[in-house]
Parts: sequence; structure tokens; C-alpha cells
Amino acid sequence: MRNRKSVRTITIASGKGGVGKTNVVANLAIALRKMGKEVLILDADLGLSNVDILLHLAPRYNIQHVIRGEKRLRDVIVEGPCGVKVLPASSGVQELTHLDAFQRVRLLEEFESFDGEIDVLLIDTSAGISENVAFFCVASREIVVVTSPEPTALTDAYALIKVLFTRYQEKDFRILVNSARNPEDAKEVYRKLAVAADRFLNVSLDYLGYLPFDKSVHEAVRAQKAFLEMYPGSAASRALEEVASRFVEPGREDAKGGLQFFMGNLFAMTGEAR
Repeated sequence: MRNRKSVRTITIASGKGGVGKTNVVANLAIALRKMGKEVLILDADLGLSNVDILLHLAPRYNIQHVIRGEKRLRDVIVEGPCGVKVLPASSGVQELTHLDAFQRVRLLEEFESFDGEIDVLLIDTSAGISENVAFFCVASREIVVVTSPEPTALTDAYALIKVLFTRYQEKDFRILVNSARNPEDAKEVYRKLAVAADRFLNVSLDYLGYLPFDKSVHEAVRAQKAFLEMYPGSAASRALEEVASRFVEPGREDAKGGLQFFMGNLFAMTGEAR
């Protein structure tokens, strides 16, 4: 980036599909935008490309066109609700972490020359514990694990944390509980996860907050709208805004790096993994 501005990079991951991770990413981006932050969502769910569908966007191009040299980064990024920027993926770019040297240089140069104002980069990964997910988590400065009160979601969230710790030495995670019945229910989910992580992994889990089960969320998804926009006064919207406020607290800002720093990290790790 020409302005060399520090960009806060946050990867949102989950051990299990169906916990509402992408919906959290989309609405968190809008909440941060309303707080004055310039936000870019990197759709790293490279096999499905769900962010554009959720926000009812129709991008003509995606990151694959950048990799091929057919389009510039600024031509691919689309604008979503409230001015949130989205870098769309497609079903044909599963190989993003397996690019050859020439392709990596091309993509890094695009991020280097991108002159858009960005304060926060939100990376929406695919569900599970694949190598792709791990690379994006480790390359970013913060990792948020989204889970839910379902036992399988809790088990899979622990599995994701375990993989990131044992293979990549990640020790700091922020936990967001989605679709909880009440604050006590969410805290119990966090407690179980924290106890297991402390006993067997010796990692730090930070309780980020929770989003309550709210019918308006499902109605907004069906309408391909962000619930924060469609139902701004709902319980889920109020809780999401509270979660977003914790990302703008003093002392939590990313100390260094930018978009090109993130991509450099990502490709440095892919080189090491070969």
C-alpha cells in the first residue's frame, strides 16, 4: 500500500460449518464501518464464496482474475453495504496457498500498489481445520474462533485451536459464541473450551462476547441482507455492536503490518510448508 498504513488483520474461523461465521464477518464489518473504520473483507472461503451471496452482491470478477493478471486489485474489489469493501473469491481459487513464485509475486505487487484506505482486514475462512484455514489464521494478527452451544461445534472449535497450537504454535485466540440462549449459556460454552485448552494445550482464550439466538438473523439471511441493517434494534444487532466496540478499544490496535505484510506472511508460510 502506498500510504504504508498499518492495517489490523483479523481472521474469523470456526471448527464447524453452520455456526454463522460468515454472517458474523459481514455484520462485524458493517458495525466497524459505522464506527468510522474502513473495512475490507477477504473472502477466503475459497471453494464457496459466500460473502457476496450473503450480502446480495454480484461481482463480475474475483481474486482469480488478479492472480491471472487479467485485472487489478482495485478492479476486483466491490462495495457492499455501508461502504464495506469485499474482495470476492470463487469456486476456482482453492489453490491460493499453492501459487507458484510468479503468481505470488504478482499478487503481492497488487497488494503493495493498492492505494485504498483500509483500517481493518477481515478474513472469512472456510469452516474446518484445513491447511488453507491454518495459513490464513497464522498470517493474520488476530484469530477469532466462532462457535455455538452445540456439542459438535464446541468439539470442533477445540480441534481447530489444537491444530493451530500444535502445528503452528499459536497461543492467543478470541472466542465468540453465536446463537446462545443467554449470557450464562455463552459463558458456559466459553468456560468449557477454556478449561480444556488450559489443561491440555496451555493457550490463552479471550472471551470476546456472544450473539443471542434471534429469529431476525435468519430472516435477514433469507432476504440476503445484513441483520444489522435490516433489524438494527434487534437483540443480535445490539450484541454485535458491543462485540465490534471491543475491536476499537485503545491498546488493541495492530502494531505493525499492512495488506502486503499479511500476504507476505501467508506466502512465506506456504514456501516453508513445501
